[in-house]
Amino acid sequence: MSIRHFLDIRDFSRDELLAILAEAKRRKQARAGKPKGMADDDAPLAGHSLAMIFEKPSTRTRFSFDIGMRQLGGETLVFNSGDMQIGRGESIPDTARVISRMVDSLMIRTFGHDRLLELAEHASIPVINGLTDLSHPCQIMADLQTLEEHRGTIEGQVIAWVGDCANVTHSWIEAATILGCPMRIGAPEGYQPEPDILEWAREHGGDVFVTTDPVEAVRGADCVMTDTWVSMHHGEDELKRRIADLSPYQVNAELMRHAKPDAIFMHCLPAHRGEEATDEVLDGPQSVIFDEAENRVHAQKAILLHCLRGL
Repeated sequence: MSIRHFLDIRDFSRDELLAILAEAKRRKQARAGKPKGMADDDAPLAGHSLAMIFEKPSTRTRFSFDIGMRQLGGETLVFNSGDMQIGRGESIPDTARVISRMVDSLMIRTFGHDRLLELAEHASIPVINGLTDLSHPCQIMADLQTLEEHRGTIEGQVIAWVGDCANVTHSWIEAATILGCPMRIGAPEGYQPEPDILEWAREHGGDVFVTTDPVEAVRGADCVMTDTWVSMHHGEDELKRRIADLSPYQVNAELMRHAKPDAIFMHCLPAHRGEEATDEVLDGPQSVIFDEAENRVHAQKAILLHCLRGL
């Protein structure tokens, strides 16, 4: 049997993505009223182990995979790359081969996407993409689960993305293409999606429209999304430039008025309040950002089950 990795949304068919989402929904419903630390009744991954390597800081990815694996009955090991030999020059292939002899699955949160792919190439266990500079597929599974909870059938939902386009945007373009969601992206030049991602979407029948006008992107949308504009690696001068360039793309109450009246607002968090979105939107009645964060647990569980048991 081939190894079932979880590397990018584009690796999956529509039916496979929907099967993972159905499992996430079922797992969430089955846990209603249970203490968060209690294992699921079936504990399907009892005796299994998940190693997690973090080369970037994490809150939601770390917590959700840790508690998710525990709820499935398995165990977790958490490492910062600086505490491992991979952070001191050991090759990725050697690291992959060693870890494969000791645990059942591996999640990594890293920088270059090529590091993830090289790890998966040499591992003999499932490898899960916890985030790279190019993509963030685990986040998108939780986003899709949240969209379905609040808007019903995913197909046909109009998705608006506003502001800086990075890994989450790229994975959303892949999901929207596969699942039949028109996607409207409003971003200034220099902050738009990678051309090869847009080309892939066109080749696979995606309905993805890119504009520099945030109002045009949001008009008539079922879901409005954004992400932080800055990160820790941005210097002070770059930070100021980015904020100046992206300020016209802030998601505020005025911009949300151009979406459908019952549109929802999503943000993968962490949010820089007052920059990419205002408190009025983040804490407002259309915001589902904390449902989105909670659903990371259930989406991760479904991903783990796909990788280790098959769905």
